[in-house]
Amino acid sequence: MNSLKNGLPALLLLVLASIVPSVAWSATAGVSMVTHPLAIVAVVVFVLAYLAVALEEYTELAKSKPMIFGAGIIWMLVAIAAHYSGVDPETLREALNHNLLEYASLLLFLLVAMTYINAMVERNVFEALRGWLVQHGFSFRQMFWITGFIAFFLSPIADNLTTALLMGTVVLAVGGDSPRFISLGFINIVVAANAGGAFSPFGDITTLMVWQAGKADFFEFFSLFIPALVNYVVPALIMTFALPQGNPAPVEARISLKRGARRICALFLVTIFTAVAGENFFHLPPYIGMLTGLSFLFLFTYYLNQTAQKRWERHEFNIFSKVAKAEWDTLLFFYGVIFCVGGLAFLGYLAVVSEAVYVGLGPTKANILAGIMSAIIDNIPVMFAILTMSPEMSHFQWLLVTLTAGVGGSLLSIGSAAGVALMGQSREYTFMAHFRWSWAIALGFAASIWVHFLING
Repeated sequence: MNSLKNGLPALLLLVLASIVPSVAWSATAGVSMVTHPLAIVAVVVFVLAYLAVALEEYTELAKSKPMIFGAGIIWMLVAIAAHYSGVDPETLREALNHNLLEYASLLLFLLVAMTYINAMVERNVFEALRGWLVQHGFSFRQMFWITGFIAFFLSPIADNLTTALLMGTVVLAVGGDSPRFISLGFINIVVAANAGGAFSPFGDITTLMVWQAGKADFFEFFSLFIPALVNYVVPALIMTFALPQGNPAPVEARISLKRGARRICALFLVTIFTAVAGENFFHLPPYIGMLTGLSFLFLFTYYLNQTAQKRWERHEFNIFSKVAKAEWDTLLFFYGVIFCVGGLAFLGYLAVVSEAVYVGLGPTKANILAGIMSAIIDNIPVMFAILTMSPEMSHFQWLLVTLTAGVGGSLLSIGSAAGVALMGQSREYTFMAHFRWSWAIALGFAASIWVHFLING
């Protein structure tokens, strides 16, 4: 047990494992095949698949492809190992159905959110915001704080990746002649977007998963607001002293909203309210409320298209094209991760890791470690692993790991989707440029944990 606690297998399984209550199947079914040769092969397959994901930037192989392939191979190995271990086929089938249900819940929820975001992009909602910012002649320091706070408060609604890309275009537009401002502005946006997403189920996939797993109610996540704000403000204050002086060159960018843009934004808020109300008052899973909200958008776009004929508008607003533009690579990647780790959980590996990490280290150290590791691997697999293991923890500890997994990815540029996406937008923002300020970000990380203990403990 000690060798596992200190070795690579425990780390890999902790951060690469995947979803929700599927861990129950390894426990309730009494399955423990961790020493079976095919079970060891399954771990190797998973590690190789995830390495392929990590090298996506260099191989240009979409991250969903190796994970889907790995999921299929792993469950074939699981089925063979289960057969020769005398496991009832019905138990295997129930475990698969359980994983499928959890994936379908996540898929439907995210599909609605992505469709709304794409609809708002088409109606120029985010472009209009960008245009308003770049034409107001703010100083470098003012723009630094404005883009940071907008990222912090927009991320809980629009998700951290969309927010980072939007604010990144603003920084590029106003700071084109100042590489130092672009570099610091991008770091600031990554930290702000990740911190803002930590206190809202709509801001980060990890927070959404904790909510859907029933570890905390929707409004309980807002107790993380102050710790998340501290996580952002501490490094931002430190980086302020390194900003260039003066004002950027003025930029003209006037962009108007398309018809129905404001009403689509309002419908998105109504959709969020429907999902929250359905879960709190009627105990319905959140995806029911989200799909109901999608029907609002469908009906409204029908109205837009019908009235467009009377207004002589040329282009029809095709809502199904917005569904098609959802991040299908990301959605299918989730399938691969969920079923890969569901297979490892069925084999019994996560029960071993849960004992080694959460019992051996204790929940506080384990949850802080999860946040640090999310900077290396990515916070989504980290949270998948923890929810799959489902260790016995207090409500306070579940909020702690939600915070650390959400903001820990800011420690490195590769630790979150926001950081990876912005690295592709500018040559000024690199891994090393971000790493030079990791010490300041780490201070914010530590301060946010201290504040969480102080106000929520």
